[in-house]
This record gives sequence, C-alpha cells and structure tokens, in this order.
Amino acid sequence: MFIRDIYMHQNNSESFELESQYSTTRCVMRIPPVIVNNLEDKFESVLFLPKNSERKAEGGLRTQGYFKHTQTDKPLISVITVVFNGEQYLEQTINSVIGQTYDNVEYIIIDGGSTDGTLDIIRRYEGAIDYWVSEGDEGIYDAMNKGISVAQGRWLFFLGADDYVCSNEIFSLISSDIKSEVMLFYGNIKYSSGNFFNSSIGFKTNFINTCHHQSSFYNSYLFRFFRYNTEYKIVSDYELNYFIFNKKIKKQKVNEIIAICSDKGISHLGDTINDYFDMFKIRSNYISAALNIFFLFVGMINFYRRKINP
Repeated sequence: MFIRDIYMHQNNSESFELESQYSTTRCVMRIPPVIVNNLEDKFESVLFLPKNSERKAEGGLRTQGYFKHTQTDKPLISVITVVFNGEQYLEQTINSVIGQTYDNVEYIIIDGGSTDGTLDIIRRYEGAIDYWVSEGDEGIYDAMNKGISVAQGRWLFFLGADDYVCSNEIFSLISSDIKSEVMLFYGNIKYSSGNFFNSSIGFKTNFINTCHHQSSFYNSYLFRFFRYNTEYKIVSDYELNYFIFNKKIKKQKVNEIIAICSDKGISHLGDTINDYFDMFKIRSNYISAALNIFFLFVGMINFYRRKINP
C-alpha cells in the first residue's frame, strides 16, 4: 500500500492529493458522492456492488473512504477494465491509466474470479485503483455492466485487460476537447500488429461496428437507460453505437489514437458469421425488416470476400 494521507485535517468537501505521481490519487475527497437514482432510470447506480457468494475479494480507494467527484473544470473520467486470468498484460494496462497527466480519473477493475496472478497485480496497485472486485460473472458484458453500476464519472471509458492507453496525455487532450452536449467522444485505435482502426459513426454502421470500444468515451447519461446485453458474446457494444447512430445522438470525433489494442482479444467483430446474425437481431429493434435483411446480405458478402481475399 503506498497511500500517504497527509491531508487528513483538510475539509472533507475539498479535493486533495494522496500521491502526486498517479492520475487516480491527485483529486480525491473524503465525502462520498450522492447517488441519485431517478424513477425514469432503468438501471440502478451504487457505490459498492452487492454481496456475492462467489466473491473472492474487494478493495480499492473507495473501500478506504476516498471518493471521486466531477468538478467544474475537471469532469471525472471513469475507466473500467474487466479481466479474467490477465496477468500477462494487466500491469501495462493499469500503468497506462494511473500514469495519465489528467488529474480527475477513477479506475474500476472487475475481475471474473481469476486463478492466475491477476489478483496479485491488482493488490500491488490497490492504492491507485478506486474500486475493484473479484467474483464469478456471466461473461465480459456482465462484468462491464457491474463496472457501469459503480462508475461515478461523467465519462466512461472501457479499456481491455490486454490493451493500454497510447500516451499519458490522452485524457488531458480529450478533457479539453469534449463538448458538454455530446454523448460520445471517440478517436482511433492502433493494433499491436501495427494496423490502424479508424473509428466512425455513419452509414457503414448499418453493416458492422465502425466505432472501436477502446476509442470511445461515453457520457454516463446514456447508461441510465442502457446496459450491455449479455446474450451476445462480442456485439453488445455494437448495439450502443447503433443506438447512437440511429437516434442521431450528438457525438464528436478527434483524429487521435486513443489506445493500443491486442490483436488476440475477442473484440474482432465480424470475424464469425454469427456476429452478423447477432447484429441483425440488434438492428431489428430500430429499422424495418426489409432494410435489415439488405444490410445483413451486404455484410455477409463482405465477410466472405474478406475470407477469400484476407
């Protein structure tokens, strides 16, 4: 534990610094945020996940009475990492978050009950992680939903356990560029192989997910009405992006690389034919059957074309 609370006598309503070197320890408060769940909200926000018989462990700054708040000049950015047996890459992921120059960052890690050295890594950095829990879950989207429930930031950013933020300046950059009225702020990503993914939200989103999860900062307001559908293995984030596209929700693009992503993860949407049928199911909630069949047909043509000419 490397916390040194040298400001214990400071007013509880004022933010203070626990450690100067970490983005997650420069702007904390003793007073917890007020959790407001409105009647129209479909999902409940909490400070701590409910007790679970499968829980292995729980910890972080929040369990020690240190909390984060959005401030007038510093919107809180909540980073959510879900992991299961990720000891090979997780430390790099953590360091890319806590090493940000931006001051108001909340880091949440949801572990699926790892059996390797993942918990050892999490405990090593516990003093720079706001909240973490290790327990069984129903898959990656169930874990993401848990992270959403406890996130207190104005902006939510999902970072895979084998991915990392590309530079220490990214959060500072996006915090100064984000307009308050947008619901999605996004950039691009680079794969570990060197290939680029140029994110976009537009007509092509009708066929496949064109906005990479690890390039996207979502306004927390969206999650008062949305949770990832655990029925889908890897396409539930497509549903959120398609909702934003279909409903013409305000968004903003920055031409910057946000994260470096592993080529070995499960997030290569469109790699199997089942992905297209799952996207078909998602679009059926938003568009006519005839138009949806057309988009499915075109998508499958492109799928087989890539298989023939990779």
